[in-house]
Amino acid sequence: MAIAPFEWKDKPALIEHLFPVQKISAESFKEQMAGSGKTLTALGSYWKGRKPLILNKACILGSLLPATEDWIKDLEIFELLMGMASESMQKRLEEKLSASKRDTISQFLVLPYNEQVKIAKRPEEVGEHLFLHVWDRVNRHLGTSATSFPELIEQMGIARFGRRPKVADVFSGSGQIPFEAARLGCDVYASDINPIACLLTWGGFNIVGASREKRAEIEKAQKKLSEHVQKEIDVLGVETDGKGWRAKVYLYCVEVKCPETGWMVPLLPDRVISSGYRVIAELIPNHLDKRYDIEVRYVDSSEEINAAQVGTILDGNVVHSPDGVTQYRINIKTIRGDYKEGKETKNRLRLWEKSDFIPLPHDIFQERLYCVQWMKQKPKGKKYDYEFRSVTYDDLEREQKVINYVRDHLDEWQEKGYIPDMVIESGDKTDEPIRTRGWTHWHHLFNPRHLLYLGTIKKNIENPFIYPLLPSILDFSSKLSRWTTSGARIAKDGSGKQIGGASNNTSNVFYNQALNTFYNWGCRSLLDLFAVLDKPIKSIPFTSNTKVGNGTASEVQIENDIYITDPPYGDAVKYEEITEFFIAWLRKNPPKEFEHWTWDSRRSLAIKGEDEGFRQGMVDAYRKMTQKMPDNGIQVLMFTHQSGAIWADMANIIWASGLQVTAAWYVVTETDSALRQGANVKGTIILILRKRHQELETFRDDLGWEIEEAVKEQVESLIGLDKKVRAQGSEGLYTDVDLQMAGYAAALKVLTAYSRIDGKDMVTEAEAPRQKGKKTFVDELIEFAVQTAVQFLVPVGFEKGEWQKLQAVERFYLKMVEMEHQGAKTLDNYQNFAKAFKVYHFDQLMSDSSKANSARLKLSTEFKSALMSGDAEIVGTPLRALLYALFELFKEVEVDDVLLHLMENCPNYLANKTLLAKMAAYLAEKREGINGAKTFKPDVEASCARVLAESIRNQRL
Repeated sequence: MAIAPFEWKDKPALIEHLFPVQKISAESFKEQMAGSGKTLTALGSYWKGRKPLILNKACILGSLLPATEDWIKDLEIFELLMGMASESMQKRLEEKLSASKRDTISQFLVLPYNEQVKIAKRPEEVGEHLFLHVWDRVNRHLGTSATSFPELIEQMGIARFGRRPKVADVFSGSGQIPFEAARLGCDVYASDINPIACLLTWGGFNIVGASREKRAEIEKAQKKLSEHVQKEIDVLGVETDGKGWRAKVYLYCVEVKCPETGWMVPLLPDRVISSGYRVIAELIPNHLDKRYDIEVRYVDSSEEINAAQVGTILDGNVVHSPDGVTQYRINIKTIRGDYKEGKETKNRLRLWEKSDFIPLPHDIFQERLYCVQWMKQKPKGKKYDYEFRSVTYDDLEREQKVINYVRDHLDEWQEKGYIPDMVIESGDKTDEPIRTRGWTHWHHLFNPRHLLYLGTIKKNIENPFIYPLLPSILDFSSKLSRWTTSGARIAKDGSGKQIGGASNNTSNVFYNQALNTFYNWGCRSLLDLFAVLDKPIKSIPFTSNTKVGNGTASEVQIENDIYITDPPYGDAVKYEEITEFFIAWLRKNPPKEFEHWTWDSRRSLAIKGEDEGFRQGMVDAYRKMTQKMPDNGIQVLMFTHQSGAIWADMANIIWASGLQVTAAWYVVTETDSALRQGANVKGTIILILRKRHQELETFRDDLGWEIEEAVKEQVESLIGLDKKVRAQGSEGLYTDVDLQMAGYAAALKVLTAYSRIDGKDMVTEAEAPRQKGKKTFVDELIEFAVQTAVQFLVPVGFEKGEWQKLQAVERFYLKMVEMEHQGAKTLDNYQNFAKAFKVYHFDQLMSDSSKANSARLKLSTEFKSALMSGDAEIVGTPLRALLYALFELFKEVEVDDVLLHLMENCPNYLANKTLLAKMAAYLAEKREGINGAKTFKPDVEASCARVLAESIRNQRL
């Protein structure tokens, strides 16, 4: 029987009650490590901030699926739909294993889940075949009649919202969230203020998601474009040598005049042209012209390759020797004419003008072609022969022909938008090319060949479906494209086996989200450039209704049922600046599909940073989303930034937007080994939000017990579910970090349910500007809520009563031992927990080597006999006595003597004996597996703690 419209209208969503974060973390990390194998990166790898599609799928399904009274069954259905159930994992492993190994699959199925994930194919790589077995069980549990995801999504949407669910992302970025929603079968609205983000999102919908027929049409248009442009360039005769060879890559470098010798010196960081082919650039002094001829040579010995690792630019100095005896070394700053004007450093580089596209003869930095790689098809087959050659007179004539052609067409092509005429606006990232090269317009970042090739391509684009692919070509075609070379890749197991070929490539501009200028670069030939355009793009046809809007998040006009957003909180990447590199090329005369977009980065309107403007922009955005959402709508807010102010900032935004927190989850996308080694843990915090329907009022005095009850209920329910799952033989769902996150969420849920606290209107308080160094009322409330939550979060192995009896400093130390075990190491983490536990001098417990991003507690061997007396917070506590006992064991004191001293040092030893044994066992578990150093030996501490725990338990009094 079909589910009636709105039958689930008031049912809580599954994601508000359970979310198997450990499995989702493993899957998310697997996808993040797929690199170019990811579904959407072929459309534009230059956009790095991408939430894994598997995580987005989990959030969408979790927002639609109902939470029933049978949480175990709910979890089973969710895992079936995610491709994470044991039957599904078997299929994923079978897809990956060769036929000869499939009979050994049982060996893999007993491995921990994250190990299985490493071996298996990702769910999306297997396709619909992975889910054929799930629909009967799913339909029985939900009352649906689906045989595919679009059918299930539509039926669940009708049950909740009376229609196919409308999912929106108003910070769409690379389009990952909207794409997954569309693939599943939702109606999707995606928007972003940045037109390049919109283009990527549109490409996901209309190229990756296109029908087979449409994809064939797009590929036909690509082929037509490449053939037509190649013909135009071939008519000019600037890519062939007249002897059957065609250029593959042109290598250029900057050239400067040495002020001490008057010689022109090519700036080469090294002289290795190709490691694989063993090609180097030899500098031959030309005393007549006072410059260096560059001879391209193939060499036989590794010694010559190693010698060529040294170029003419070393540690910021130009280094050369015209006579081979006297070496001249001049700082590049001197050549550039750097000088101070107040606090600002300036230089004497000429600022290029709009009409410039090559340096003028008197410019400090000249540009020079120094090598060409040629290619010629072999007599048989499709492979090529390759040659690196020195630059000849004919090459220079062809270069001049390119320069003349661009000069003749520059004004016309700029007017028609075939090449840019846009000024580079000053900014954190965009100042780099202005300061280091004097380039003032975006077309200055491209040499004449780039402008010829790219302008001809832009002129001939007729099919709008090719437009979203143009940024990928631009990403590999400028003076910011490094020439990279490497030898054959050899296995690291000592076998000497070759596992990869040599590589010679012109790399992409945005390998690190900056506008880095180089002293040498590569320019791909047209054929090599079209290889970027023609690289395979996955085909995943879907027929969902999709719409892409270009505007601010607060301009959304369409009502949506579910908002899933990943806002740019504290985003270090200045997309509003660096994407102007692409906008400059695309903004004039775009196809009609994109002409209604604003082709400008609109820096002033972009939500960015963490300041007051950011907070207000976020409030405006989330308030508008709340208005454009039904009363039973749901929002999923993701963020990865973990500054100390994050929770207060988010609470402010949520309060002021009329929302309430209903759950929070933490999905880690880093490896277990990195966690054990204390690496910076990278993960995503996911907040689940609903409309705040009531105008409730309370007082802070009443909040304490309410928060404690909420935290207790939330944590106990998750622990209970975890135990049930483990009892069935499965791995646990949650770690202590997950429980801590759930505790924070429960506290925020209670807080954000109220509109007035202590007589103060919380929307007004939330919107009040921050004053530097001064705590707001919201800050105080968040701190209070977190303290209450933290106090209740009892580590595994302790009873609540035992934990509460411990001094605050003991709870702090033991809690931070646990956090270190999980990889936390930033100093602000310790500061935040010290505040939560009300420990005032936590620095006394910290290692002397602690720094902002590399902090840790002292081990017993670092405490030694310090802080055994005096007024320090840890003095006189059972924990301090225990740490001293561990130190004595390390010093090889007899166990009986250690126990005797422990009885003397620990107050109420008999009453605390069981607790001491638990603390020792806890330290043994948490200190194990952490990488040590010369003076940091956690493994030794773990061993001593294990001995001490056993000795205390077996001690007869």
